[in-house]
Amino acid sequence: MATTKRPNAKKKLLDENQIITLYMDYVLEKNKAPENVYLFCKEHGIEESEFYTFFGSLDAIKQEIWVKFFENAIVTINIEEAYAGYSEKNKLLTLYFTLFEIFTLNRSYIVYSLKENKEGLKNLQALKAFRKQFKDFVGGIMNSNSEEKENRVKKITKPVFAEGAWIQFLFILKFWLDDTSKGFEKTDILIEKSVNTSADLMDTKPLESLLDLGKFIWKEKFN
Repeated sequence: MATTKRPNAKKKLLDENQIITLYMDYVLEKNKAPENVYLFCKEHGIEESEFYTFFGSLDAIKQEIWVKFFENAIVTINIEEAYAGYSEKNKLLTLYFTLFEIFTLNRSYIVYSLKENKEGLKNLQALKAFRKQFKDFVGGIMNSNSEEKENRVKKITKPVFAEGAWIQFLFILKFWLDDTSKGFEKTDILIEKSVNTSADLMDTKPLESLLDLGKFIWKEKFN
C-alpha cells in the first residue's frame, strides 16, 4: 500500500543525496535507525516506490553514506595539483587526513552508526562498499610511483599493501572514535606515526618507527 503523502512532499525529494540527508537527520534526531522503509517513507511523506528508485533498502543507504564520504575525499584530494607528485607515504597521509576531516564534520552520525547502536561487528557491514573503494585507491597509490619502487628493496605486494592499509585505517578509525583530545590532535599524531611505520616496513628501517608507534599507543591507552 502506498504511503500517505504530505502536500508538495515530492518537491523536496531531489535525488539520493536528499534521501541520505533525511536518513542521517532521522538517526541523529531520534537516536535510532528507521525500523523499515515503509515507516521511513511515511515519516517524510514520500512514496515508497520513489524511495526504491534510489535505494533497494535502508542498509543500502548506510553503505552509500560511507561511499559519499570517500568520494568527497577524493574530490578534495584531486583539487590539490601537487598531489600527483607526492610519494606513496605522503599520498596515504593525504588520504587519511582528508578522510578524517570529513569524518569530523559527520562525527555524530559516525559515532552512532559504529559505536552507539550496540551491533558490534555488524556495524562494519556498512563499510563494505567503502572498503572496496579504499583498497582500490590505495592499490593505485603503489602503481603511481614506479621509479620510487624501483629504487628500494621490495618487501610487499600491492594486494598486501592495500589490505594492510585497510587494517591500519580501521585501527585509526577506532582510535578516533575514542579520541577526546582537542581537535582530535592525538588522532593526527597516530596517523603520522602509523603511516611512517608502514612506509618504513617497505624499506629497511622498521624498528625505530615501530618503537615510536608502540610508545605512543602505550602512553595513550595505558597511562
